[in-house]
Amino acid sequence: MTVLAVADHRRGELRDVSYELVTAGRELAEALDAELHVAVVSGDVEAFAEHLSLDGVDTVHTVAHGEEFNHDVYVQALEALDAEVDPTVLLMPNSVNGLDYAPAVASSLGLPLVSDAVALAWDDGLTVTREMYASKVETTVDVDADRVAVTIRGGEWGPTEDHGSPAVEAFDLTVDESRVRSRVTGFEEVGGGDVDIADADVLVSVGRGIEEEENIELVEELADAMGATLSASRPIVDNGWLPKNRQVGQSGKVVTPDVYLAIGISGAVQHVAGMKGAETIIAINTDPNAPIFDIADYGIVGDLFDVVPALVEQFR
Repeated sequence: MTVLAVADHRRGELRDVSYELVTAGRELAEALDAELHVAVVSGDVEAFAEHLSLDGVDTVHTVAHGEEFNHDVYVQALEALDAEVDPTVLLMPNSVNGLDYAPAVASSLGLPLVSDAVALAWDDGLTVTREMYASKVETTVDVDADRVAVTIRGGEWGPTEDHGSPAVEAFDLTVDESRVRSRVTGFEEVGGGDVDIADADVLVSVGRGIEEEENIELVEELADAMGATLSASRPIVDNGWLPKNRQVGQSGKVVTPDVYLAIGISGAVQHVAGMKGAETIIAINTDPNAPIFDIADYGIVGDLFDVVPALVEQFR
């Protein structure tokens, strides 16, 4: 048996979810006593294969065709790889690209598709854990099929970082150009701007507790002093105080920084869904019963207008 995980990349760089897919795939492969294969399609596949040569991976398949994502090429590549590898579980990222091609691939191959998985287990069949109703309810899905396709949510598995020595095989794909009916003409970050909070190691995030737009300057000052990137919860973005590309949460971006400093954020489930994968979480809030303290490693119960200036002085 085989588990096949499909790496994700953008603008010439592998996305973090690629390494998380390896972790999820490795756990499944161990449970199934199966091999773990990883596929990477388009772009600098030789360089990607080097980065994907990780512990637990048996084979990396490279499909050199084009530089950027193309829906029709991905569908054809995964159809052909499926015929070659015959995976029991096909793992794909629950990313913008993954959600674009995964349904088409599953439909083409006649596989059931379970999307946005946050946990996987195998016991005489695959069980997938998903979250529903804005992450307020967790459900498990028992898949009654011999083979299945799954997309996994980023930030739910730790990345695999240890180097391995898998076989790297160039997959010779013959693309049916008559089936290529789409092309990517450009890339535009949602909300504009050149900051990707998903790449930040340290995030200082501001929430509703900041009260007024002009007070955000105080938190920006702290972020600058810490060498951190500024992010926000949804109310700040809905008010137009910061752009959409700064939003953390279920309707924003999933982030996994080394340090996440939540300032004036209560910890609604929609926000927590986007940042709970942070290595260290620090919260500042006047309400000692705020849900954010349930997941925080360190907490300060206090007025942010007293605490933040004191922190700025410490970091300067």
